[in-house]
Amino acid sequence: MSDATKSNIAIDPEELSVANKEAANSGDSFTYKFRKTYEYDGKNFNEVTFNWDRLTGNDALAIENELQQLGKAIIVPAFSGEYLVRMCARACTEGIGADFFGKMPIADYNRIRSAARSFLLKSES
Repeated sequence: MSDATKSNIAIDPEELSVANKEAANSGDSFTYKFRKTYEYDGKNFNEVTFNWDRLTGNDALAIENELQQLGKAIIVPAFSGEYLVRMCARACTEGIGADFFGKMPIADYNRIRSAARSFLLKSES
């Protein structure tokens, strides 16, 4: 992406500052404990683990390709919920799909999405 294109992207500076502070504390894996048992595809989940460090460049390219096929443009992956849930699905040790995240309570979704964002931002610095 050109510098001119990047400068036209509207990212809230306060949101970016908060995200960068959270990123400083992120690790290569993340275990999330649900507030209440979460049922998905006939299975109950009390927690899920994400191994961010197992993701590769090919995973990033595959996610971008999938989103392009769906007609969804990704400019900044760390601020795209669609990109982040697919990244989470690939990093999750439970073998889940991206739809896993859309069906959960928003508070749980936001915490998991924020952990993925933090990892991406940390990996870019």
